[in-house]
Amino acid sequence: MDNQFPSPAGSAELELCWERLARQQPQCGFGQLGICCRNCAMGPCRIDPFGEGPQLGVCGADADTITARNFLRMVAVGASAHSDHGRAVAETLIKVARKEAPGYQIRDEYKLVKLALELGLEPKNLTVEELALKVGQWAQNQFGQQEGELFFLRRAPLKRYDLWKKLGIVPRGIDREVVEALHRTHMGTDQEYHSLMSQASRCALSDGWGGSMIATELQDVLFGIPQPMVSQVNFQVLKKDTVNIIVHGHEPLLSEMIVVAAEEPDLIQKAREKGARGINIAGICCTANEILMRHGIPLMGNFLNQETAITTGAVDLMAVDIQCIMQSLPAIAACYHTKIVTTSDKARIPGAVHVQFTEETALEKARELVRQAIENFGQRKGKPVDLPGEEVDLVAGFSHETIAYLLGGMFRSSYRPLNDNIIGGRIRGVAGVVGCNNCKVEHDSGHLTVVKELVHNDVLVLQTGCSAIASARAGLLDPVKGLDYCGQGLREVCEAVGIPPVLHLGSCVDNSRILVAAAAVVREGGLGDDLSDLPVAGAAPEWMSEKAISIGQYFVASGVFTVFGVTFPVLGGRNLTHYLFHEVENELGGRWAFEPDPKKMAGLMLAHIDKQRKKLGIDKARERILFDMAMRREL
Repeated sequence: MDNQFPSPAGSAELELCWERLARQQPQCGFGQLGICCRNCAMGPCRIDPFGEGPQLGVCGADADTITARNFLRMVAVGASAHSDHGRAVAETLIKVARKEAPGYQIRDEYKLVKLALELGLEPKNLTVEELALKVGQWAQNQFGQQEGELFFLRRAPLKRYDLWKKLGIVPRGIDREVVEALHRTHMGTDQEYHSLMSQASRCALSDGWGGSMIATELQDVLFGIPQPMVSQVNFQVLKKDTVNIIVHGHEPLLSEMIVVAAEEPDLIQKAREKGARGINIAGICCTANEILMRHGIPLMGNFLNQETAITTGAVDLMAVDIQCIMQSLPAIAACYHTKIVTTSDKARIPGAVHVQFTEETALEKARELVRQAIENFGQRKGKPVDLPGEEVDLVAGFSHETIAYLLGGMFRSSYRPLNDNIIGGRIRGVAGVVGCNNCKVEHDSGHLTVVKELVHNDVLVLQTGCSAIASARAGLLDPVKGLDYCGQGLREVCEAVGIPPVLHLGSCVDNSRILVAAAAVVREGGLGDDLSDLPVAGAAPEWMSEKAISIGQYFVASGVFTVFGVTFPVLGGRNLTHYLFHEVENELGGRWAFEPDPKKMAGLMLAHIDKQRKKLGIDKARERILFDMAMRREL
C-alpha cells in the first residue's frame, strides 16, 4: 500500500499494486536473474545459478547468451516504445503542415526554422507549412532508412561520434536497429554476448539520439519550447467542487487538445449547469510532464499513483494513451464513479471505454471526453472524496534552450557560467536521476534519497519522468524551499540564477535534452572533449520498464556512468555482468552499476564525479577572486 499517500482503497476491499505484488511472492528467481529463456518451443529453459559443471539450455545456450538476449530484447522494446512516440509526432507535424489536423498549429516557428537550418533545409521562399512538411518528412524517413546513419548523432562531441564509428555501433535507421535486435535474439542466431551487447548499444542509440530526440524536437515545434513556469503537485490539485479530468500516459497529442477543449466557454458553462465550479485537468506520468511544462497543468502524481488517484473518489474521467497504464484501472474504477477511456488503438484495455483518437478529429474527440467527464460529475454527488496530503509548489519547464538563456541571456546564451562553476568547484558535478516507480520499494524513497544526497553534496540534478514528479512532491523543484537541501556551493549558484537545485526537463523521451545539454557543456570547453570526460553520472533508482533499460544503455554508450536500483536483469550471467559493470568502460567510456541501496547509489555517483574531477585536474579548491571591470573586459 502507498504509505506516503493513504487512500480509502482498504475500506473498499480493493487490491492495488502493492497487494498484488504480495500475492505474487515468491517471485521467480530465475527470471529476476535473467537466466530463463522462452525463445523457442524446446524451452522454457532455466540455468541454475548454483549448479556445478556446464549449465546449458536445450540448444546449448549458456547463462551469458541467455541473459544477453533477454537484455537486448528489453532494449529493443524500450527503443520501439520511445520511437513509436516520435513517429506519431512526426506524422502529426506532417498533417498539420497539410492542414489536415484542425486544432493544432505550429507554436514555435523559430524552433522550426532553426531545426530546418540544422538539417540543411533552406527556409527561404517557403511558407511555415511547407517548411514543416519538409521537416516532418525528414523525421519520418529517419525511422525507415536502411543505410547511412541517423542525423542527430552529429550533435554528439566529435570524439564520441568517431568512437561509435570505430566500434561499428552507429545506428543506420531506427526501425532497422529494433528489427535486427529481435532477429539476433531468435533461437540459433547471435550467441556471443559481446556481439549482442554491441547491437544493444546501436539499438539504444537509435532511441536516445534518434526516436526520442525526434519526439522532443518536433513536440517543441508543435507545442512550443518549454519555459520555466510555476505549478503544483499532489492529490490536492484535484478539487472537490470541479469536474476533474486526469490525463495519463506518454503522448501529449490528445492531452494538448483536452487542455484546449477544457477552456472553451460553452463546456465550462455545461459544467456549471451540472453544479461544478469549473473544469480541472491534472496529469499522471509523462503526459503530465508534457502538459505541465507547456501549460502549467498541475501534476497529480506518478506511475504508482494511477490507482490511488481513482480511490480518492474525485476523478470523473481518466483519459489514457500509451505506456505504463495498469490493466487494473477499469476494475478499480468500477468501485467508484470514475470513467476510464482509452484513446490509442495500440493500447486497449478490457472494461474501458474506447474513444479512438486521430489527428484529424483530435479537438472533436477532446470535446467528447470533456463532455463525458461533465456528465459523470453528477454521479459523484453524495459520495465521499478523500484528498490526502498538501498541494506543493514547483517550477518546471527547463530545456537546453532555456538553460542556456538563463545562464547567459538572449544575446549571450551560453553554458559558460555552468562550466566555470563546475571548474571552480561550487558545483561538484551534474547528475541525471530519471526513471519509473517500482512497488518493490517504498514509493519515491529511492528517488528522494539519491537526489537529496546529491544536492547536499553540491551536485546539480537534472530529472525527467516519474522521478521528477517524486522530487516535485518533496519540494525539490521549488527554487526557494529546494535551497534548504543544497550544499553551500550549489546554493550560491541556484540563488544567483534563480533556479531550483533540481531541474525538471520533461518526460521520458526528453532524456534526449540531457544528452544535448551534456554535448553543449563539452563544446563550451574546459571539461574535456567527450561526454565520458565530464563529472557527470546517471541513475534510475526505482526503474521498472523496458524503456528504462534502453535509456540506461544509450547513456552508457554515450560515455556516462549509470547506476540502477531495485534489480538488474543480467545478474545470472556472470561474464556478461562483469563486462557491463567493468570491461565495457574500456570501450565506451561509460559503464553500468547496480546498487539497490539509494544512499550507497548516491555514494557511487559522487565517487565517480570526484574521479572525473581529478582526471580533469579540477579537484583542488581554488581561490575565489573578485573581478574588477578591467578583468571582466579581458575575460
